[in-house]
Amino acid sequence: MESYLEFRDLTKTFPGVTALDRVSFGVSRATIHGLVGENGAGKSTLLKILSGAFRPTAGDLLIGGKKKIFTRTRDALKAGIAVIYQELNLVPEMTVAENLLLGQWPRRFILLNKKEMTHRAESQIRDLLEDMDPGGKVRHLPIGQRQMIEIGKALLHDAGVIAFDEPTSSLSRKETGRLFEIIKTLRRRGRTVLYVSHRLEEIFSLCDAVTVFRDGRRIETFTDMKEVTPDLLIRRMVGREIRDIYDYRPRNGGEPLLEVKNLRGPGLKGDISFSVARGEILGIFGLGGAGRTELLKLIFGAEKPAAGEISVAGRTVVIGSPVSAIRHGLCLCPEDRKTEGILAEASVNENINISCRRHFLKAGIFLDKRKERENAGRLIVRLKIHTPSGEETMGNLSGGNQQKAVLARWLSENMAVFLLDEPTRGIDVGAKHEIYRIMYRLAEEGKSVIFASSDLPEVMGVADRILVMRNGGIAGKVARQDASEERLLSMALPAG
Repeated sequence: MESYLEFRDLTKTFPGVTALDRVSFGVSRATIHGLVGENGAGKSTLLKILSGAFRPTAGDLLIGGKKKIFTRTRDALKAGIAVIYQELNLVPEMTVAENLLLGQWPRRFILLNKKEMTHRAESQIRDLLEDMDPGGKVRHLPIGQRQMIEIGKALLHDAGVIAFDEPTSSLSRKETGRLFEIIKTLRRRGRTVLYVSHRLEEIFSLCDAVTVFRDGRRIETFTDMKEVTPDLLIRRMVGREIRDIYDYRPRNGGEPLLEVKNLRGPGLKGDISFSVARGEILGIFGLGGAGRTELLKLIFGAEKPAAGEISVAGRTVVIGSPVSAIRHGLCLCPEDRKTEGILAEASVNENINISCRRHFLKAGIFLDKRKERENAGRLIVRLKIHTPSGEETMGNLSGGNQQKAVLARWLSENMAVFLLDEPTRGIDVGAKHEIYRIMYRLAEEGKSVIFASSDLPEVMGVADRILVMRNGGIAGKVARQDASEERLLSMALPAG
């Protein structure tokens, strides 16, 4: 089949780094073409060239057989190309309608036509099968609905080529099902779709073809999905075989380290009580809106509890803020890395050292830059953070390496309890494997690890014990050996 979208010897270099190295492949019209590879393999760089955010160092981009050169994202939009990135680009203080129609607000003479804006937004919301108030502020919406707004923005441009970069990383199963319906409808209407995902089951469910990237190169393109298996894709992606991505390591837990009693607060319904032992990994599973994130934020002091008691190592503590939580040995790696976890414009070194700088002061006043570099350098090696140097801007790192840098920040401190919210969201198979090994190592050192995840196989594969949440409360507690997908899902799904 003739290619509608084509990349020819596409190369992109940055100082000291070749992000894309002579990449060539084609995408047929009215097909869904998957892109897979580890974080940093070159997929996002390719999409940024397609969107006009980057200009290639060499090579050509062709659409319909014609060479295209984009100097800005507006050029790509005019050419009928829309890219929906994993990290959201919304204005939280604006309404749903204002965000959906950003850049194309309807006007009546020189005035904003709010009635027309609301009408268009309502129509798009219906197409997305969503239930949102066009006049509501985006900052009040859960992250899943914010992602759907990003998708709606692209659809409103009526693009001929639409690229999705990890679109389901923040979506519930129900929202993911809606998205798949939308993407399949786009294909039926003749749109060409590029689909980037680390979830291989999505690639096999949706895609007509798939291209594998590794280290900035195209490794192979499979045009017949019947000829490829998940194991084969993983081998091509990582350059080695990973027989068991979870690689569970059993261990003996100790006495309770963190105890939560009758906790109540924003996002929770009813009292929450549970404990986690030294050396234990507790998984919290639940569907969208179950209250997992809200629970972790309450424990960490990012939200104020209405009632309840928290004990650390047998001693009741008062946690009124993240500062006091850190003082008592609790840390949080948030779900939304971009806005809550990293300083995108600061260096990797600064991001790692930001919470522990008080340890690197001379005379209690002056920063000891040498000790900071040594601390960051040691953790970059220990956690295998792929970066040209510690001075690299944090925002230039892949999602998996950003997540490892956030973990490195807390390893600079003497933390006892690690709260991880969706720790592998948007991370490739190889990086997930490394994150799991870090979690096991923390538990083996006598730390307590509590991680929230909407990925059921992940929870079953990594956790020693599982807490299931539903509608802001605890629906059940299950030991690893007693867990099954059917049992956990039946607990997580709303009754009736």
